Amino acid sequence: MRVFSNGLLLVLFLGATAVPAYAQGQAPAASDAPATQQPSRAQQLMGGVAPKLADLTDGVLYGDIWERPQLSKRDRSLITVTALIVLNRPDQLRSHIALARQNGVTEEELIEVITHMAFYSGWPSAVSAVAVAKEVFQKK
Repeated sequence: MRVFSNGLLLVLFLGATAVPAYAQGQAPAASDAPATQQPSRAQQLMGGVAPKLADLTDGVLYGDIWERPQLSKRDRSLITVTALIVLNRPDQLRSHIALARQNGVTEEELIEVITHMAFYSGWPSAVSAVAVAKEVFQKK
């Protein structure tokens, strides 16, 4: 965590278990949203147990960080996938590989990232990432 000069607490939530619908082009699900609005993936997965964490995921991570213009969503996807490989987070990697594909990263590029990271994060992390990628690629 890092506190910026304006007091905004930036939560680097690489442990998100799924990509909220918000990150896929839909509006964020605020806690006071109309009942007809579909809850975000973060709200579905953790809103009942950790509502503030789900709100931070929707609002700060996907509503602010992922929308900043300094990096494209494609670049952010490559960075996130790389970090999740290094941290050996297969559950989170699954949704971020799918998001990376939506953001224009090809299967070949994803496999190259995994191969490259084998030399920096370790063989077991890369082998686990290949299994996740294979699963995601089969869901085309």
